[in-house]
Amino acid sequence: MKTNFCKIRGIIPPLVTPLKDSITLDERGMERLIEHVLRGGVHGIFILGTTGEGPSLGSKLKRQVIKLACSICRKQIPVYVGVSDTSFAETLRLSEYAWDCGATALVLAPPYYFPTGQAELLEYFEHLVPELPLPLILYNMPAMTKINFEINTLKILFKMKGIIGMKDSSGNMIYLHRIRNLLEKNKKISLLVGPEELLAEAVLFGCDGGICGGANIFPKLYVSLYQAAEKGDLNTVRSLHSAVIKIGDLLYGVGHYNSRVIKGIKCALSCLNICDDFMSEPFHRFRDKERRKIELMLKQLGKDFELI
Repeated sequence: MKTNFCKIRGIIPPLVTPLKDSITLDERGMERLIEHVLRGGVHGIFILGTTGEGPSLGSKLKRQVIKLACSICRKQIPVYVGVSDTSFAETLRLSEYAWDCGATALVLAPPYYFPTGQAELLEYFEHLVPELPLPLILYNMPAMTKINFEINTLKILFKMKGIIGMKDSSGNMIYLHRIRNLLEKNKKISLLVGPEELLAEAVLFGCDGGICGGANIFPKLYVSLYQAAEKGDLNTVRSLHSAVIKIGDLLYGVGHYNSRVIKGIKCALSCLNICDDFMSEPFHRFRDKERRKIELMLKQLGKDFELI
């Protein structure tokens, strides 16, 4: 396993996966998207996560995403690759491919089909982590995986060689604070927050950054908010945080289902001519009615906060 790595900090967009259809990557769109977030000053990219529709993509398409992302970034910024899968063997195969392509680290959620007890979850990672070719970031996403990393489980996992960080997307700030306290004497492990509405508070209280979906669209905003929170500049934090909340209220409020967040991000990127907004089954892109709403909201956000 590669062990030379820097502590993970900052804003790491969980990139959407631009698609032309269910089996075809929008390669030019992905190039524009990565160039867009690079111009925004992000500190890394995370591919094949929830926002990237990773669980819905075929193995060939996943490999195309990894190869292209690593090629575009060319060591400019770290590339973190989601390798979550219900298959132990497939996680290993995808991890090896990510290593071959030059990825920086892996991101892994618990297997998400069979219900898993904490002892079983711990044993799973004890068997898997020594086999991985790259360092690992734990991904806590209980809404999707049906399981939460309990604090006593994390106490053991954080001592395991090869685990370098955790992304918490639970949305539970009490839980996040407990993890932060657990890591008080372990400065090598990075703690990153998923829900962007919690970014300011998390960083102010000592977390290392955020993996925020809105940074696909407005990377400079999230980078600026992270920097202000890291410095303790509360006036700037309040102003930028209000913009983040407004994005959530507007762009993520269109539509009726939980898929509306990814649809909203992809639609906004399409409206900005960055990439295609095709969605992998079972979801579909917003229709004309919703798209017109997104277009109007982008104009409103640009007027209110000078984001565009």
